[in-house]
Amino acid sequence: MYVIVRAFNEGPVIRDSLLKLRERFPLTVVVDDGSWDNTVEESLAAGATVVRHPFNLGAGAALQTGLRYVAEQKSPIVATFDPDGQHRVEDLVRLVDMLREQQLDVVIGSRFAGRTEGIPWHRLMILRAAMLFTAATTGVRLSDPHNGLRVMTGAVARTLNLRQDRFAYASELVAQLKTLRLKYAECPVTITYTDYSLGKGQKTSNSVRILFDLLVGWLMR
Repeated sequence: MYVIVRAFNEGPVIRDSLLKLRERFPLTVVVDDGSWDNTVEESLAAGATVVRHPFNLGAGAALQTGLRYVAEQKSPIVATFDPDGQHRVEDLVRLVDMLREQQLDVVIGSRFAGRTEGIPWHRLMILRAAMLFTAATTGVRLSDPHNGLRVMTGAVARTLNLRQDRFAYASELVAQLKTLRLKYAECPVTITYTDYSLGKGQKTSNSVRILFDLLVGWLMR
């Protein structure tokens, strides 16, 4: 099983995150999305494999690169995990168990079926709006479609055809749950918003960008 970790300027926290992650999931590939800090060095120090973008391309592009890498490894299960402290390794274990036990194709974490810690009100509102928008445009209703904690079979990872480079990739992925007739479920998880993650990009301007990317992605489908 491979875990894809997308990273952009995560030098201060990524080594600790990867060390905890690799205790349970040693096969971890970090897709460095054009960082200019020491993200690559810290990732290598934690024992992860690193694939680099020469400059920042966006979350969707980083996921596509990670999926291409794990496809070459023929990994039977593929997961995605954020390195900024918001995700918990024990939740990822539960997602993997659920995928195997229920013979699903995809399992997506849900902070709204589980819980959030320290979420700003504007982030909560934008996530709710994104959920409604995604349901309306894809026909797939999930409580937390933009949760970055996901697990899928290797066959699904090799089948997904994502084209959106930035945040709209998440709605594109959800749409393919329906078009590919995949068996999917949500699993309650805990998402922790820290001073670090809030300072790094969970701001109103970033939330507006998410909605803009969603609209552009929908218009381009």
